[in-house]
Amino acid sequence: MSGKTWRHRIEHTGFRVLSAGLLALPERLALGVGEVLGWLAGSVLRIRRADVDAHLALAFPGESSTWRRRVARASYVHLGREGVAMFRLARLDKEAVVARTEVVGLEPVEAAVRAGTGALVVTGHIGNWEIGAAALAARGFPFDVVAKGMANEAFEKDLIAARERLGLRVVDMSAAPREVLRSLKVGRLVGLVADQNAGSRGVFVPFFGRVAATARGPALFALRTGAPIFLGLSLRLPGSEARYRVTLRPLPVQATDDLDADVTRVTAAHTAALEEAVRAVPEQYFWQHRRWKTRPPEEPPRKAPV
Repeated sequence: MSGKTWRHRIEHTGFRVLSAGLLALPERLALGVGEVLGWLAGSVLRIRRADVDAHLALAFPGESSTWRRRVARASYVHLGREGVAMFRLARLDKEAVVARTEVVGLEPVEAAVRAGTGALVVTGHIGNWEIGAAALAARGFPFDVVAKGMANEAFEKDLIAARERLGLRVVDMSAAPREVLRSLKVGRLVGLVADQNAGSRGVFVPFFGRVAATARGPALFALRTGAPIFLGLSLRLPGSEARYRVTLRPLPVQATDDLDADVTRVTAAHTAALEEAVRAVPEQYFWQHRRWKTRPPEEPPRKAPV
């Protein structure tokens, strides 16, 4: 057995033991433990902290370093707490998930499902995106989520199981081009998290004033099928319990005879809408990801790219 396999087993065993302990605790205490773990990761172990600091400086150059440090710390605390909240809420029944969430802008989504066109719900790593999808599934909407595989297969199985307990159907990213079209054809909702670096295959659109390689998928699916596309946000509400406001905002899709230009325009629209949301609650965003890593070929190289 390779060293990598042993490491994955040890990591997963530790995670299962920690999860069992957190599930046994009262909610307020368990979420507090998650916050402490997030604080330790960001302020003591400083996991990817240099990246977070660089990304916040790029996104908010006009804010003070004190403000950015506060947001950085809060983003780690948020990440730890929401990780705990997601696995705890996955044990609740549909009625409890509905009680913990409120949904704004649901009517156009209902209309798309009734019409049989389905709909695309594009989001980013903000708030608790997993609970946002679960809130719609718990309300009776057939919901598929496109997810990328994980290096640690045991972690991946646990995450898939948690999503399925929340009423979601998981579609592996490798099968997305085929499965998403099938899902939309039968009137299902499809959730896509589209704010990670898409590499050389992405389309470059502005994000916080600097172009970022962004996945073409959401725009392509919307343009090719005619399905409406919505920005979905699930933001944590204040309080000691895990409660969320889910908002669904329709985005413009207009097809012309220039597919590349159409894809760029739709991608820029949902990316700009996400940026607007992140500016409102920067502490609920996942700044740890290297969003601006891939650069356009024509851009001069920088000494320290982010």
